[in-house]
Amino acid sequence: MSEKVFAAADLGASSGRVMAARIGPGVLDLREVRRFPNRPVRVNGTLHWDVLGLYGNVLDGLRACPDDLASIGIDSWAVDYGLLDENGALLGNPVHYRDGRTDGVMERVRAEAGDDLLYRESGLQFLPFNTIYQLAADDLSRARTLLLIPDLLAFWMTGRRVAERTNASTTGLLDARTGRWSDTLLELAGVAPDVLAPLVDPGEVIDRMGPEAGDECGHRGTPVTAVGSHDTASAVVAVPASGRRFGYISCGTWSLVGVELDEPVLGAESRKANFTNEGGVDGTVRYLRNVMGLWLLQESMRTWGNPDLPALLAEAARVPGLRSLIDPDDPEFLPPGDMPSRIAAHCRRRGFPEPATRAETVRCIMDSLALAHRETLREAARLSGTDVEVVHLVGGGSRNELLCRLTADACGLPVVAGPVEATALGNVLVQARAHGMVGSLAEMRELVAATQQLRRYEPSAGTDRWNEAAERLR
Repeated sequence: MSEKVFAAADLGASSGRVMAARIGPGVLDLREVRRFPNRPVRVNGTLHWDVLGLYGNVLDGLRACPDDLASIGIDSWAVDYGLLDENGALLGNPVHYRDGRTDGVMERVRAEAGDDLLYRESGLQFLPFNTIYQLAADDLSRARTLLLIPDLLAFWMTGRRVAERTNASTTGLLDARTGRWSDTLLELAGVAPDVLAPLVDPGEVIDRMGPEAGDECGHRGTPVTAVGSHDTASAVVAVPASGRRFGYISCGTWSLVGVELDEPVLGAESRKANFTNEGGVDGTVRYLRNVMGLWLLQESMRTWGNPDLPALLAEAARVPGLRSLIDPDDPEFLPPGDMPSRIAAHCRRRGFPEPATRAETVRCIMDSLALAHRETLREAARLSGTDVEVVHLVGGGSRNELLCRLTADACGLPVVAGPVEATALGNVLVQARAHGMVGSLAEMRELVAATQQLRRYEPSAGTDRWNEAAERLR
């Protein structure tokens, strides 16, 4: 079997990249072709994504890929969408999930529908930016089609409108048991069924690159293949695990912390614990909870003028641990702004010492994230009946040695860090399987483990300190 080249357009909440991977027997060679910022823009009080700029950057990246591309796949963050009119024209730049237009909307919808119904149907964690709440705050009167971000770009490339199932599962409009659009939830959201595109599964070829996009990037006629287009779905594909006795943390702007299951967990205890059941590749369920993640560090660094991060992390590693703690998931940390001041105020209110230096603030963030990883993973394992023996931490956070080490200590479990580019790897592997290059999900993970750089962190003694810290934070 000869090698083939696959391209991944991987759009994160703060940056995007186009990656090219050469895949063959025992070969998984991924390289970055183009990286570009993903900077939201506030206009007339509304925070938008610059989706046209992102699309242009993706086409520029594809133009720089090898001529012999076998396929192209697109993934991005979840929940946000574009609305098209009857002619397929975009009605406006998609609104950013951190925009304040959904303030109070989730509470209203929950009061009207009831938490039991919402969770029983969708299985989703209650988060104020879920698509169903955005739609309740939106004007759909002119909309004829709703497409999530990867589906929107695929439509511009191919002319075909589809809804990839793993990303559709994050909207709050999909039935968690059947994997189909829920009539109950659509009626509740006031969304006409014909506004939503037909569902497709990861691995289905959407269509071939059309003349407009194809001539722009030089890949006219190249297949565009549906992947796990929710970036976490792709990242979990590339978790280098064997069997199911593992937990995962897909760590970037958000930390997605959970376990992989065959069936959703939809009981009252799971609902009260605010866990989500999102679709994974091959019909798996990503049973997880969102933790605020490295957004806390990213916003702090931006406030400080982006000082040298490795030096700051090294200094933070020398700060005594578990002195100041925050709840990373407090809603006050969701919007952009002066994060260090909010962290200091939060510590003060909770009775912890206020961080006095940048290094102390960073140590507070790292300790708090590690503790949140531990608490979330333990609860996911308990509620799902999963025996977790190892934690796989993938994504950009796997480069953060301090966070990896603290997570191992907090969880009392080994942490295997890497691969960094898990999302792009999962993206190209699903394409490769669709084009006959690899086999099962287990074989994909074996290839990742054999070819990618990984680092293992063993837990140190002293879990009692973490137990005490968890009690202090409750």
